[in-house]
Amino acid sequence: MTELMLHEPLDMHLHLRDGEMLRTVAPLSAHTFSGALIMPNLVPPVTDGEMLRAYRQRILDAVDGERFEPYMTLFFKPEYTLDFLLPLRNEITAIKLYPAGITTNSEGGVEGFDLETLAPALEAMTELEIPLCIHGESGGFVMDREKEFIPVYEELAVAFPDLTIIMEHITTAESVAALDRHDNLFATITLHHLLITLDDVAGGMLQPHLFCKPIAKRPEDREALLEAALSAHPKVMFGSDSAPHPRHTKEAPGCAAGVFTAPIALPALAELFARHGRLENLQHFVSTNARKIYEIDPPKKKVRLIDTPMRVPEKYGDVVPMMAGEEIGWSVASVE
Repeated sequence: MTELMLHEPLDMHLHLRDGEMLRTVAPLSAHTFSGALIMPNLVPPVTDGEMLRAYRQRILDAVDGERFEPYMTLFFKPEYTLDFLLPLRNEITAIKLYPAGITTNSEGGVEGFDLETLAPALEAMTELEIPLCIHGESGGFVMDREKEFIPVYEELAVAFPDLTIIMEHITTAESVAALDRHDNLFATITLHHLLITLDDVAGGMLQPHLFCKPIAKRPEDREALLEAALSAHPKVMFGSDSAPHPRHTKEAPGCAAGVFTAPIALPALAELFARHGRLENLQHFVSTNARKIYEIDPPKKKVRLIDTPMRVPEKYGDVVPMMAGEEIGWSVASVE
């Protein structure tokens, strides 16, 4: 295959930030994606209806008329009740749970995972059929954090069997295996975790623009992620976790965690799937599975990709993308 038409591509884990950064990066996703699940970890985080509606409007203003649906999320709080969530049901697609302090702007996240404390909010979400998205990492040794969190996923899956639980941006073979043990566990996988291992980040000269959380893992973990994505596993979907930061915060002591992939996501995925002879499965990974899992009907959009190389810009505004200055073997030919 030398070209591919994707219908209604979706990015089910996207950071758009706010202010000038939002105005820089939002159009890049909105041009080629039909919709995206928008992460709520702003400063302050999005925790109520007024904040959610205001942020959604700022996103729509930033994309300037593109056919693009921002699927909105709330920042999880154990205090959420059925009475609080019910009026918001038609305005939110999911609620995102962060362990406190585990990643960018997550200081207000959950301090512990005591089921008795979490139960009222999770029971309300179950009744309203609101999916729970989780950044699943412990506070342990950095390479083991996701693996150590899997028992929490499984405890939640058993305790709330009717709650849809999304393991966000999984990075390990153990997480892939957990998908098949529980009917209500699903997962997003990023572009960068399909392409890199920790060796690419820190095996030679440190590559700050590849530093992210969860950190890239071992080759065997990448292979497990690849097999799940390439085989059109029905419980996995694309979530870029594209996380823009100004260049001076990446190329600095205390390097900010996040890889900016939004502008290159679809061409890079097409190249990857074509290289493995699985291009016909890309539609499932970037759209079909997510539409079924979240029960959404995104705006119509057709993106034609061709095996003509593109050169990745060195930067977009003040943000350096993954593969800056490099060539990708596929490119976007048209968007309808």
